[in-house]
Amino acid sequence: MYKAWCLFFLVCCYHVTKGNPDSAVKISTDSRRLYHELNLKDVVGFPAFDEALKGFRQFEQERAILTLIDFTKPSTEQRLCVIDLQEQQTLFKSHVSHGRNSGGNYAVSFSNQPQSFKSSLGFFRTGDTYYGKNGYSLILEGLEKGKNDKAKERAIVMHGAKYADPAVIKKQGRLGRSLGCPALPPAVSREIINTIKDGALLYIHGNP
Repeated sequence: MYKAWCLFFLVCCYHVTKGNPDSAVKISTDSRRLYHELNLKDVVGFPAFDEALKGFRQFEQERAILTLIDFTKPSTEQRLCVIDLQEQQTLFKSHVSHGRNSGGNYAVSFSNQPQSFKSSLGFFRTGDTYYGKNGYSLILEGLEKGKNDKAKERAIVMHGAKYADPAVIKKQGRLGRSLGCPALPPAVSREIINTIKDGALLYIHGNP
């Protein structure tokens, strides 16, 4: 009951903030409290989490599952988390790869263009799963025009990949890179995909 009330309070604070600039500190304070309660400081930065929460309220949601990737973090660290906002629980923390032309250990360059082999930033909605050349994969729909809306055209999907396994870091000092997809370690990819598929929100944060 307490968790449900906290989530209700978060939503209410946001709507008050939109209409009353003097209330802005309320949403920031409450977001920070939730950030610490979810124990996310070693996975994603607070600015990424705060933006993800704002987007969750902005885009119409079918599910209370929020996935967040913080590409301001290096590939050598866990930088993906899956959160159940209704239960206020962190379900997964994981490494994730970025696009080969986005950078080495850090993703520093992003694109919405086909054949760029770069990651895209912004908000996505998860869709159906399928089996492709990278095995079990999850379709992603880019929700921001000009920023990531060519995700389907570019075949930007979530999938497992051996080069995203943390063991690779010991050999080359960073994860391997994708053609733009957020690729996951094979050991956790199916479980994460099955948790976030079918209408959940994914936010990829970075320094554009």
